[in-house]
Amino acid sequence: MNPLRHILLADDNPRDVELTLTALADHRLANEVIVVHDGTQALDYLYHRGAYATRPPGLPAVVLLDLKMPKINGREVLRTLKGDPQRRTLPVVVLTSSREAPDLAECYRLGANAYVVKPVEFTNFVAAVKQVGAFWAILNEPPPAVAP
Repeated sequence: MNPLRHILLADDNPRDVELTLTALADHRLANEVIVVHDGTQALDYLYHRGAYATRPPGLPAVVLLDLKMPKINGREVLRTLKGDPQRRTLPVVVLTSSREAPDLAECYRLGANAYVVKPVEFTNFVAAVKQVGAFWAILNEPPPAVAP
């Protein structure tokens, strides 16, 4: 089994961020969770730009990505990552409140690895995050790093 790795959580809703962090911490599913609040910050983190230019090297085990964020939305973040040969194998789980079929279809077309609708009820939300975190941060074996 993989050692615990870090997770990037991109979500602008403080309540959802708090619930996700609580679920991941309660179940010890990541060494560290990096939280960003918009698509620009997510891309800056993943591309070592701006405030994240000097962060340690490496990519997260998984990106938990909300669709409806300010500046750059989750679809554009997904499109950028999956269009980049250096980052296209990075697992991206769309974690959103949208149950709309066009959102689901578009995210999978863009290369999302999973699409999880955020449950409204607290215990269901925690259970969903636990399952997502356990699979992507612990059980999943990532592909070898792509050479630049």
